[in-house]
Amino acid sequence: MAKDQLVQTSEIDLEAWGKERGIKYFMVNFTDLLGAQRTKLVPIRGIAGMQEGGAGFAGFAGGMDYTPAHPDMLVMPDADAAIQVPWQPDMAWVPGNPVMKNEYSAQAPRNVLRNQIAEAAELGLHVKIGVEPEFSLLTPDGKALADELDTRVKPCYDQQSMMRNYHIIREISEYMLQLGWGNYQNDHEDANGQWEMNWDFDDVLAMADQLSFFKFMAKYVAEKHGMRASFMPKPLPTLTGNGLHAHISAWDGTGEDAKTNLFAGSDDTPTGRYGLSETGKHFLGGILKHGSGMAVICCPTVNSYKRIGAPSTASGSTWAPNSVTWAGDNRTHLVRVPGGGRMELRLPDGSTNPYLMPAVIMAAGIDGIRTKADPGEAKEIDMYVDGHQVKDAPKLPQNMLDGLRMFEADNVLTSAMGDEFSSAFLKLKNKEWGEYSSHFTEWERQHTLDI
Repeated sequence: MAKDQLVQTSEIDLEAWGKERGIKYFMVNFTDLLGAQRTKLVPIRGIAGMQEGGAGFAGFAGGMDYTPAHPDMLVMPDADAAIQVPWQPDMAWVPGNPVMKNEYSAQAPRNVLRNQIAEAAELGLHVKIGVEPEFSLLTPDGKALADELDTRVKPCYDQQSMMRNYHIIREISEYMLQLGWGNYQNDHEDANGQWEMNWDFDDVLAMADQLSFFKFMAKYVAEKHGMRASFMPKPLPTLTGNGLHAHISAWDGTGEDAKTNLFAGSDDTPTGRYGLSETGKHFLGGILKHGSGMAVICCPTVNSYKRIGAPSTASGSTWAPNSVTWAGDNRTHLVRVPGGGRMELRLPDGSTNPYLMPAVIMAAGIDGIRTKADPGEAKEIDMYVDGHQVKDAPKLPQNMLDGLRMFEADNVLTSAMGDEFSSAFLKLKNKEWGEYSSHFTEWERQHTLDI
């Protein structure tokens, strides 16, 4: 995005908006390449200057692929996305769009997503997403469950656990309702100490901001009550991992202007009982076409691959995919198509970047639409039991290094996500893999000392 596009288009004056609500401080926020949230606390007297010229961050220190010689990275607050913090009403949280050298930073995750939104709009598509974030309530050191009584082999939907942890879940739920997100259900999930909270789907950028704030909020509430909320994909080795399933649809407009679901088909369309239009079918085809390449964006940590394709857990199922396949209302595949003009991608985990995950979904789906990608026939089998019968389905990467190599080899995907972003992401993640590989473990001592 060029310099002449840096003009802020919001009609909201953040200083006036804040004064009306009793705001004293703004948290100007951005999410870095590795998914960490960064912020500056700005008194209301300074927010007008930040809205005009951006909040300055040293990009090298803030998790981006810049050097100490680079100028400040200026984060332009998106006033339309400002949230009054419900547990601290004199504070507002506002995500921003990073700028480097008078251009929007091409490696900043929120900008990568905004670029995909613009690409989709050229096709007349406005993507909406709903997410299912799972998280674990642990002791402060992260080594054990916070709820010592949560020990059932199959604890999913456990009523007693809900009552013991009601104060945590209720508080987060009330904040979501106060924010107008439409929280509609909350439950104990398949692992001991694991929870999922759901709210209404929304335009893709709004949902990415909400997911970022949700993670911030859940961690705050847990810490307040002496616990640790972790979105780590596999925080405890024998238990089901933390996924973050994404439900995807595309519409003819945004917000209240969205009237028609462009993914919705009928029984007389080629996808028949799956309820997808031709557009939806090709979007699905794009996800399958790039399924292996997009894995490391959706599952970006070393720990992620202890969830993907893992052996059965204590509850009897991982609930995670291991191959690039799709089916109807069947949770053992990469993509589930339950009908109603939407598809559920079951690949992402709790460590995924809230902005890069939807961006890579859109990049893959847009390529599918442009190339009229065919998803092939649905495989209506239990992939955990009969997956060995499927001989032609690509496998998901087995570790982060494989994932990085598959992403790098997918030239269409890396180009769609942006060459600068892809180069920066691969550089930082390969460095992370190198640090992991050089880490000496007790397993090595036990298995190699006497060789």
